[in-house]
Amino acid sequence: MKIRNSFRVIFTLGLLSAIGPFSIDMYLPGFPDIAKSLHTTVGHIGLSLSSFFVGISVGQLIYGPLLDRYGRKIPLYIGLAIYFLSSVWCVFVGDANTLIFARFVQALGSCAGMVAARALVRDIFPVKENAKVFSLLMLVVAVSPIVAPTVGGYISSWLGWHYIFVVLTIIAAITFLFSYTWLPQGMKPDKSISLKPAPIFRGFLNVSKVPVFYTYALSGAIASSGLYSYLAGSPHVFMGIYGVNEREYGRIFAFISLGLIGCSQLNTLLLRKYSSEKITMVALACQVVTGVALLAGTWFNWLGLYSTIGIIWIFLGTQGFAFPNTSALALSPFTRNAGSASALMGAVQLGVGAFVTSLVGIMDNDTAIPMAFFMCACAVLSFVVLLIGRHFISKESDEHIRGMIHSGIGFKD
Repeated sequence: MKIRNSFRVIFTLGLLSAIGPFSIDMYLPGFPDIAKSLHTTVGHIGLSLSSFFVGISVGQLIYGPLLDRYGRKIPLYIGLAIYFLSSVWCVFVGDANTLIFARFVQALGSCAGMVAARALVRDIFPVKENAKVFSLLMLVVAVSPIVAPTVGGYISSWLGWHYIFVVLTIIAAITFLFSYTWLPQGMKPDKSISLKPAPIFRGFLNVSKVPVFYTYALSGAIASSGLYSYLAGSPHVFMGIYGVNEREYGRIFAFISLGLIGCSQLNTLLLRKYSSEKITMVALACQVVTGVALLAGTWFNWLGLYSTIGIIWIFLGTQGFAFPNTSALALSPFTRNAGSASALMGAVQLGVGAFVTSLVGIMDNDTAIPMAFFMCACAVLSFVVLLIGRHFISKESDEHIRGMIHSGIGFKD
């Protein structure tokens, strides 16, 4: 692939990957205004975030088999169309429950881009380059937490929260145009892949049995849920407890996100010398240390605004290493059913994220402890899963993969 074309493809894949995060981050500063406009509480509006996570998790399981059977483009176009129409719906909602459901539908559309982007990385680029490509995608994805809350804060304060969804509608149209113009087809449609429930379930089950997949998909999903805990709790912590306004919150959000950007790009340099396995181990260990520090500091009231920002900056910086490497490692064994593997990985990631964000909201006690507790718990559990899973990644598991290759399941040695 030529350099110029490669840039266009990676940029477009980054946009597809960023649709979900952008849809989450952009409307966070508008929570107070949305709650006031729809005559409800910020906690009730927070359920629209949980419903989005549920939709994006369930939807990925639907798109995975579709992407494998019909190729990458047609299901992607359908998903982007759903996202466009549901974004328009969100502009005109009149009550909180309608917004919650509209966000669920919006998530069903957005996840098509996320699944297709990961599958196309596996289709287009060599396996050994996947972690580097995911790091480049992370650059585009990581820009969303910098741009989205800041833009969302200004839009909400100047024009009103409805215009946040107007902007998301425009983003959907632009992403569709770039996808149609610049993206290659990737894997050709495979009509032999059944869309009946039983074969789909067996396909997901076969994917989930691969030790490399379940170790890195699950550890990466739990680690990223620490990020989702932060997303769910940060509006209350910074605007409610520390008293910052919408614009200041956007700037804080942007600064913290610089850790993600810097580390994701540093990851591409470290991959020249170290393996993805080693980088993942160190990153998750560092996340445990910072998670414990955040929880202890919050519990004993040792932290102020700036120290809280600093610790969270480091905590989320580890995601810049963990996300691209766990994603590349989890998908590395697959060829024919890369779409299903991508979907299952994304569903696990967002499913755990939805569960954790709901718990953060349920356990809200007007302190920063719920957010800090779940950030710490996710870090610790992720590291434990990684340590246990590594024991199952052995010569026996390699032989298991070879056996599935010979049986025609579609894995690559």
